[in-house]
Amino acid sequence: MVASVYVPNGGKDYAAKLTFMAALEQYAAELHASRQPLILCGDLNITRTDRDVHPKERKLNAIGQRPDERQSLESVLSHGLVDVGRAVDPDNENLFTWWAPWRNLRQRNIGWRLDYLLASASIAQQTADCRVLRDFGTSDHGPVIAPFNP
Repeated sequence: MVASVYVPNGGKDYAAKLTFMAALEQYAAELHASRQPLILCGDLNITRTDRDVHPKERKLNAIGQRPDERQSLESVLSHGLVDVGRAVDPDNENLFTWWAPWRNLRQRNIGWRLDYLLASASIAQQTADCRVLRDFGTSDHGPVIAPFNP
């Protein structure tokens, strides 16, 4: 199963964001229980850790960096999913996928990691590459790509 997801930012309705994440966790749990492999990718609008936010952008209780949001993402991952980007590049302190569209933040790589490719362990082990195409397109997000070999 492949699911492309956009999680609401939460700026206008934070409770709706957490409700969405709870439903996403339930979806991942059901697939995991039925042993159905999953690739879950897209803009999750949550940074997993402080490391996923450039030091100049870290803000206590900023939406996207809150502990309850991060816990909701970890709950989704707990159902047999691997954060492929971090698994492939565990020591990269500059692994970002979104840059605010001002002050040349993208060019300076002062960003946040909000976009993910999460995969069941059996699928995640089929790649040794996962990258962000930082200079691709006109969006303020860079696509995250990974080749999987069956």
